[in-house]
Amino acid sequence: MTLSAQFLTMAAMMLSGAALGLLFDGYRVLSGELRFPRWIIPPLDILYWAVGTVAVFRVLFLSNGGEVRIYVFLALMIGVSFYFALLSDVFVNVIRWSIGRIKALIRMLIRLGDLLVVRPLIALYRLAIVILGFLAALSIFLGKLVLQLLYPLWKITLWIGRPLGRRVSRLVRAEAWLTPSARFVADVLRRTGLWRKRK
Repeated sequence: MTLSAQFLTMAAMMLSGAALGLLFDGYRVLSGELRFPRWIIPPLDILYWAVGTVAVFRVLFLSNGGEVRIYVFLALMIGVSFYFALLSDVFVNVIRWSIGRIKALIRMLIRLGDLLVVRPLIALYRLAIVILGFLAALSIFLGKLVLQLLYPLWKITLWIGRPLGRRVSRLVRAEAWLTPSARFVADVLRRTGLWRKRK
């Protein structure tokens, strides 16, 4: 392996170490801010180290064909140390600030949705209930009014129709061969009150 390839590998491993530190800070801040349950922390730790190992080996494979030398681990430690010494606080503050802005944006969107969608829907629902209640009361009132207006007409119809019902019933009795039809007509006349049997 040439000297330039070794320097390239060391630079790649230093960047990989810094990236591992950055990823670890991101994971640490997010798990603290999002308050993950305790039981999920160990699987997430294992996932972090698995992803970090695969990513570092992939970078190593691309830089020198996957040869593991002592300077690879040294470069990784230098990269991690450099990140935690100089960049960790800045990155943690940036992540916390970003999470705060995202939470504020979510709160604003929830308030906006409540103001523009939920409250108008509730107002429309209440208005529909009031209108339907008014229409129901109006229809009941009009129905009662129509029934009271038609009641005298119904009495007159019964008074005029009873003699006619008696004549029809005599005809029905006289025509015995029309038995099913006669029973039907007699039932209709009895139900409407146009024909009553003489006692």
